[in-house]
Amino acid sequence: MAHYWSLVEPIWLPLNRSWDDGPEEFVRRFRSVGPETGHLYAAHWCQSEICNGGLHQFFSNTTGLMAPEALDGFRAIGAADWAEILAEAMNFFGKPYPRERDDRQKLLPVRQRLATEKWDPFYELDLRFYEWAANWEDAANAYAERVVARGTGEKNGRESNP
Repeated sequence: MAHYWSLVEPIWLPLNRSWDDGPEEFVRRFRSVGPETGHLYAAHWCQSEICNGGLHQFFSNTTGLMAPEALDGFRAIGAADWAEILAEAMNFFGKPYPRERDDRQKLLPVRQRLATEKWDPFYELDLRFYEWAANWEDAANAYAERVVARGTGEKNGRESNP
Protein backbone atom coordinates (compact mmCIF):
# COMPACT_ATOMS: atom_id res chain seq x y z
CA MET A 1 0.00 0.00 0.00
CA ALA A 2 1.24 3.47 -0.87
CA HIS A 3 1.83 5.78 2.05
CA TYR A 4 0.64 9.30 1.32
CA TRP A 5 3.83 10.81 2.68
CA SER A 6 5.82 9.24 -0.18
CA LEU A 7 3.93 11.56 -2.52
CA VAL A 8 4.13 14.64 -0.28
CA GLU A 9 7.75 14.46 0.81
CA PRO A 10 9.34 15.49 -2.53
CA ILE A 11 7.35 18.75 -2.63
CA TRP A 12 7.31 19.42 1.12
CA LEU A 13 10.30 21.73 1.54
CA PRO A 14 10.08 23.59 -1.79
CA LEU A 15 6.41 24.45 -1.19
CA ASN A 16 6.99 25.28 2.47
CA ARG A 17 9.78 27.68 1.47
CA SER A 18 7.47 29.40 -1.03
CA TRP A 19 5.28 30.72 1.81
CA ASP A 20 7.87 33.40 2.48
CA ASP A 21 7.46 34.68 -1.06
CA GLY A 22 3.81 35.55 -0.51
CA PRO A 23 0.46 33.94 -1.27
CA GLU A 24 0.60 34.55 -5.02
CA GLU A 25 3.95 32.82 -5.36
CA PHE A 26 2.82 29.95 -3.14
CA VAL A 27 -0.28 29.43 -5.30
CA ARG A 28 1.82 29.57 -8.48
CA ARG A 29 4.23 26.95 -7.16
CA PHE A 30 1.44 24.85 -5.70
CA ARG A 31 -0.24 24.71 -9.10
CA SER A 32 3.00 23.43 -10.64
CA VAL A 33 2.72 20.12 -8.78
CA GLY A 34 0.23 17.43 -9.68
CA PRO A 35 -3.25 18.06 -8.26
CA GLU A 36 -3.32 14.73 -6.41
CA THR A 37 -0.04 15.47 -4.64
CA GLY A 38 -1.22 19.00 -3.94
CA HIS A 39 -4.42 17.68 -2.38
CA LEU A 40 -2.41 15.54 0.01
CA TYR A 41 0.04 18.33 0.83
CA ALA A 42 -2.60 20.95 1.64
CA ALA A 43 -4.89 18.55 3.48
CA HIS A 44 -1.96 17.23 5.51
CA TRP A 45 -0.93 20.72 6.61
CA CYS A 46 -4.48 21.71 7.46
CA GLN A 47 -5.31 18.62 9.51
CA SER A 48 -1.93 18.77 11.24
CA GLU A 49 -2.42 22.39 12.33
CA ILE A 50 -6.02 21.84 13.41
CA CYS A 51 -5.22 18.69 15.36
CA ASN A 52 -2.37 20.58 17.05
CA GLY A 53 -4.21 23.76 17.99
CA GLY A 54 -7.57 24.04 16.28
CA LEU A 55 -8.91 26.04 13.36
CA HIS A 56 -7.88 29.27 15.07
CA GLN A 57 -4.25 28.13 14.96
CA PHE A 58 -4.52 27.05 11.32
CA PHE A 59 -5.99 30.37 10.23
CA SER A 60 -3.63 32.48 12.36
CA ASN A 61 -0.50 30.75 11.06
CA THR A 62 1.02 31.14 7.62
CA THR A 63 -0.41 27.73 6.67
CA GLY A 64 -3.87 29.28 6.66
CA LEU A 65 -3.06 30.70 3.24
CA MET A 66 -3.79 27.27 1.76
CA ALA A 67 -7.30 26.82 3.19
CA PRO A 68 -8.88 26.77 -0.31
CA GLU A 69 -6.42 24.09 -1.41
CA ALA A 70 -7.00 22.10 1.79
CA LEU A 71 -10.74 22.28 1.17
CA ASP A 72 -10.24 20.86 -2.32
CA GLY A 73 -7.90 18.26 -0.85
CA PHE A 74 -10.37 17.06 1.76
CA ARG A 75 -13.04 16.76 -0.92
CA ALA A 76 -10.75 14.81 -3.27
CA ILE A 77 -9.50 12.50 -0.53
CA GLY A 78 -13.04 11.71 0.57
CA ALA A 79 -12.91 13.52 3.90
CA ALA A 80 -16.35 15.07 3.37
CA ASP A 81 -16.87 15.80 7.07
CA TRP A 82 -13.66 17.79 7.24
CA ALA A 83 -14.44 19.60 3.99
CA GLU A 84 -17.79 20.68 5.40
CA ILE A 85 -16.21 21.87 8.64
CA LEU A 86 -13.42 23.77 6.89
CA ALA A 87 -15.87 25.40 4.46
CA GLU A 88 -18.02 26.55 7.37
CA ALA A 89 -14.97 27.92 9.21
CA MET A 90 -13.76 29.75 6.10
CA ASN A 91 -17.12 31.55 5.93
CA PHE A 92 -16.02 33.43 9.06
CA PHE A 93 -13.68 35.46 6.84
CA GLY A 94 -16.16 36.26 4.08
CA LYS A 95 -15.45 36.27 0.36
CA PRO A 96 -12.89 36.29 -1.03
CA TYR A 97 -10.96 34.22 1.47
CA PRO A 98 -8.00 36.31 2.75
CA ARG A 99 -4.75 34.53 1.89
CA GLU A 100 -2.60 37.19 3.56
CA ARG A 101 -1.87 36.19 7.15
CA ASP A 102 -2.15 39.76 8.45
CA ASP A 103 -5.62 40.09 6.93
CA ARG A 104 -6.80 36.89 8.63
CA GLN A 105 -5.25 37.87 11.94
CA LYS A 106 -7.08 41.21 11.94
CA LEU A 107 -10.37 39.30 11.82
CA LEU A 108 -9.52 36.60 14.36
CA PRO A 109 -10.22 37.11 18.05
CA VAL A 110 -7.13 37.25 20.24
CA ARG A 111 -6.53 34.22 22.46
CA GLN A 112 -7.74 34.93 25.97
CA ARG A 113 -7.32 33.40 29.39
CA LEU A 114 -10.96 32.40 29.32
CA ALA A 115 -12.21 28.94 28.44
CA THR A 116 -11.71 28.41 24.72
CA GLU A 117 -15.44 28.07 24.06
CA LYS A 118 -15.91 31.65 25.35
CA TRP A 119 -13.65 33.37 22.82
CA ASP A 120 -12.93 30.98 19.93
CA PRO A 121 -15.55 31.15 17.13
CA PHE A 122 -14.32 27.77 15.87
CA TYR A 123 -14.62 25.85 19.14
CA GLU A 124 -17.61 23.71 18.11
CA LEU A 125 -16.15 23.11 14.65
CA ASP A 126 -12.89 21.96 16.25
CA LEU A 127 -14.79 19.40 18.30
CA ARG A 128 -16.48 18.08 15.17
CA PHE A 129 -13.13 17.99 13.36
CA TYR A 130 -11.47 16.00 16.15
CA GLU A 131 -14.19 13.31 15.96
CA TRP A 132 -12.87 12.30 12.54
CA ALA A 133 -9.14 12.77 13.27
CA ALA A 134 -8.37 9.08 13.72
CA ASN A 135 -9.47 8.49 10.11
CA TRP A 136 -6.98 10.88 8.48
CA GLU A 137 -4.08 8.56 7.77
CA ASP A 138 -6.27 5.75 6.43
CA ALA A 139 -8.14 8.15 4.14
CA ALA A 140 -4.93 9.82 2.93
CA ASN A 141 -3.24 6.48 2.31
CA ALA A 142 -6.27 5.12 0.43
CA TYR A 143 -6.25 8.23 -1.77
CA ALA A 144 -2.50 7.85 -2.36
CA GLU A 145 -3.06 4.23 -3.33
CA ARG A 146 -5.68 5.28 -5.90
CA VAL A 147 -3.32 7.97 -7.24
CA VAL A 148 -0.43 5.54 -7.62
CA ALA A 149 -2.71 2.91 -9.19
CA ARG A 150 -3.77 5.47 -11.83
CA GLY A 151 -0.11 6.20 -12.50
CA THR A 152 -0.28 9.84 -11.42
CA GLY A 153 1.10 11.51 -8.35
CA GLU A 154 4.50 9.82 -8.19
CA LYS A 155 5.82 11.60 -11.24
CA ASN A 156 3.75 14.71 -10.47
CA GLY A 157 4.93 14.70 -6.88
CA ARG A 158 8.55 14.54 -7.96
CA GLU A 159 8.63 17.56 -10.20
CA SER A 160 11.79 19.48 -9.60
CA ASN A 161 11.73 22.90 -8.04
CA PRO A 162 7.97 23.56 -7.78
